[in-house]
Amino acid sequence: MKLATLRRPGTPEMTFAALIEGDTAYELSGFDDLGAFLGAPEEARMDSLDSALDFGEQIPLVSAEYAPLILNPAKVYCIGLNYRNHIAEVGKQEPEFPTVFTKFASSLTGANDEIEIPAEDHRIDWEGELAIIIGKPGRRISESDAGNHIAGFAVSNDVSMRGYQGRTSEWTQGKCWDAASPLGPWLVTADDFTPGAKITTRVNGEIVQEDSTADLVFSPAALVAYLSVFNELRPGDVILTGTPAGVALGRRNAEGRHPWLKPGDVLETEIESLGTSRNLFK
Repeated sequence: MKLATLRRPGTPEMTFAALIEGDTAYELSGFDDLGAFLGAPEEARMDSLDSALDFGEQIPLVSAEYAPLILNPAKVYCIGLNYRNHIAEVGKQEPEFPTVFTKFASSLTGANDEIEIPAEDHRIDWEGELAIIIGKPGRRISESDAGNHIAGFAVSNDVSMRGYQGRTSEWTQGKCWDAASPLGPWLVTADDFTPGAKITTRVNGEIVQEDSTADLVFSPAALVAYLSVFNELRPGDVILTGTPAGVALGRRNAEGRHPWLKPGDVLETEIESLGTSRNLFK
């Protein structure tokens, strides 16, 4: 099953949760976004899904405008250094425990939204990532039970302001900028997600990252179990699971410089079975 949060045609400040079937989106009545849908009682969610195909407003996907998948998550956890090849390219040791930092709800943006390059930092990097969306609350969740708490998976990109990130050993100031991290287009439930799906990042059509989502040091189940030790995970919480090798920080162009993102660049992040985000930098 595919779900999304869309902006209403003609009034983009208004949003609604939607069920995706084929090339059409069907409104899930009564829910402003997927966070509200996931947090509702099961009976209300089932009733909304049952009626969507018959009574929900229909929008062709070709004209759909995607809002951030979850508008106001209580928590956005991010994991650094979680692909072995990325750990190697930045010269770090494989961690014993997950490297955890955070973003905020305001850090998220839509799958096709433009992203501003801030005046304060020109060292803007791409980091294609698999996102986990929590569907069932839980604290101290066992790894074997973690799958029951995952609503599904989505495409994300941890766009990073490396200048600010590098100012200290704590990374948050380079990671939490407003409207800089696309999330979506869709949430895809686990039964429709391909384990080990290929993740690909492109800049202006050139592949810069390509790997299997099975190459994580800490799996989605392990991350859910670990993070739930110190916070109750709630429906709509987001976990970005880390990025593979190929980031600008680990590259040099013909002039010996890092190929940071610049105005006019188009960043595409694709994960098999989860769709593609496409963001123009300005």
